[in-house]
Amino acid sequence: MIPVAEPCLGEEELKNVVEAVKSGWISSKGKFIEEFEREFAKYCGVRHGVATANGTVALHLALKALGIRKNDEVIVPTLTFVATANAVTYCNAKPVFVDSHPEYWCIDPEKIEEKITKNTKAITVVHLYGHPCDMDWIMDVAEDKGLYVIEDCAEAHGAEYKGKKVGAFGDIACFSFYGNKIITTGEGGMCITNNEELAEKMRLLRDHGMSKHRKYWHEIIGFNYRMTNLQAAIGVAQLKKLDEFIEKKRQIAKWYAEEMKELEEKGLIKLHPEMHWAKCAYWMYSILIEDKIKISRDELMKRLEEKGIETRPFFVPMHLLPMYSSNEKLPVAEELARKGLNLPSSVNLEENAINLICDTINQIFRSD
Repeated sequence: MIPVAEPCLGEEELKNVVEAVKSGWISSKGKFIEEFEREFAKYCGVRHGVATANGTVALHLALKALGIRKNDEVIVPTLTFVATANAVTYCNAKPVFVDSHPEYWCIDPEKIEEKITKNTKAITVVHLYGHPCDMDWIMDVAEDKGLYVIEDCAEAHGAEYKGKKVGAFGDIACFSFYGNKIITTGEGGMCITNNEELAEKMRLLRDHGMSKHRKYWHEIIGFNYRMTNLQAAIGVAQLKKLDEFIEKKRQIAKWYAEEMKELEEKGLIKLHPEMHWAKCAYWMYSILIEDKIKISRDELMKRLEEKGIETRPFFVPMHLLPMYSSNEKLPVAEELARKGLNLPSSVNLEENAINLICDTINQIFRSD
């Protein structure tokens, strides 16, 4: 089976983990945590990093630090992983869903303003499948309306908008280091910010609200959202490889585009986009299966699996999920979700594997 994603781990990660184990610091204290926070924030071009247990709690931590509470509203894209909206709900606030941009699939900035009400406090944007959002437009809307901006960068480590890395635009940015992400710590996440006050508040909240100056003194209700030194040890090693991973991801994207260019020209598929102002990190290489094809997206996935090729569909738009269901129609996201397919995208893949995948897709299309 060619997996849709898998981690790329080596001797550097093992060496760091062994060092952490031998030091005895295997929980939420140890040298690797601060090093990972410092170096990851520096890589993204911001001042502060706050490591967390996973990407979902990073989102929750960011919203709590910004004071999001009951009856507040937070703008979110409907087409992304459910954690983005769930984190809003954890704050007893309301996620308000916005449709996708038809060209590059992220939140459509032109449709944000119409969803803003007197209760709106923040906009959470997601750099979907490694492609940046149009941050200038979003930041202009946020500034005009006095709203916070949270960047959900779980899928876009190292991606760039107009030459600047994602995560350096909003008030707080959140990352995931789950096993299928561009770099991984197994589980794990990170909040980054240029605001020292917000960074300190997040550090306080992630450790049960315990005072830095007096042990077991808690003035606020906090959480246990800490990363372990073992996770951070892996993260330190992975971060050193991040640029290499991104270039490999981009090479994989080129191989796919070259091999499937003819299918796009025939109107059978749409290849993963990259806008002129973006440097996509291609967390997943994603395509759309057009209606011109007789075979459905789901049938294609089934046949590829039979050939030993794992794929996965696009996320289900959150406004269609039972707990968030409404009568609202967000047609672009709904169409993308119906047509979208994520192909194997691991940095471990070589050109012969990409050729095999594309040849198999061609054969299936020809048979129908």
